[in-house]
Amino acid sequence: MKKVIILGASAMLALSSCVSKKQFTDLQAKQKETEDLLNSATVKLNSCLEEKASVTARSTALEEQIADLRNYNENLQVLSAKGASNVEKTLESIKEKDLKITRLQDALTKKDSVTLALVTSLKREVGINDPDIEVNVEKGVVFISIADKLLFQSGSYNVTSKAKDVLAKVAKVVNSKPDFECMVEGHTDSVPYNKPPLLDNWDLSVKRSTSIIRVLQDLDVNPSQLIAAGRSHYVPLADNDTAENRAKNRRTRIVILPKIDQFYDMIEKEMKNLEAGN
Repeated sequence: MKKVIILGASAMLALSSCVSKKQFTDLQAKQKETEDLLNSATVKLNSCLEEKASVTARSTALEEQIADLRNYNENLQVLSAKGASNVEKTLESIKEKDLKITRLQDALTKKDSVTLALVTSLKREVGINDPDIEVNVEKGVVFISIADKLLFQSGSYNVTSKAKDVLAKVAKVVNSKPDFECMVEGHTDSVPYNKPPLLDNWDLSVKRSTSIIRVLQDLDVNPSQLIAAGRSHYVPLADNDTAENRAKNRRTRIVILPKIDQFYDMIEKEMKNLEAGN
């Protein structure tokens, strides 16, 4: 650029001696215009060079990113294949567990349905309107609670004739459910009992239980379905502080429940079916 300016100046000096002042002025203006164009071109050239360097750097960076993405994609495909396999295995495991749960729920539902039918039958046969007889379900087990005054004389373990009418209705329901067991629980109040040959409330509660069981057996209930149990005064319904509360506690509870071994056999059978792929 300096050489151009020097040459221009030399040319101007050389021409200044042989051209008019106007021509000289025009040449100076053209020289100035040429210098401006040259400066502008130089600035644009430098800008282009800088932009080229920037573009080259970005291009290199993008190529590196593309290479990284290709590697990542390849790794991702490998991981995705493994992940898909693991997800598939997990889903299969969940499906298998869900099927087991469904099978068990079906078994429990079947048991609950039988229990509900049993309660309905008992309430129809025994008579739900009698305040001294209560039929209910607790944790899937059917209970018939019969007040002591319906079954025995005070301090006695001999079953009354009125009680036999009630027990005949219970026997009818039990006989219709051969897969169920019937446990008879005797309950007393806390007043000490000691009338030979019985020693205490334990003896009295058990003796009352076995007396009822003999009545049920006479009513053709299968003895293998019957269980005798005495609870003495240790499972009261109320505090033994009044005559009324003690009367509540003197009771016989008949528990009708599915045979536990049969129930678990049913569940075990379902589990074996699952393992066999059925």
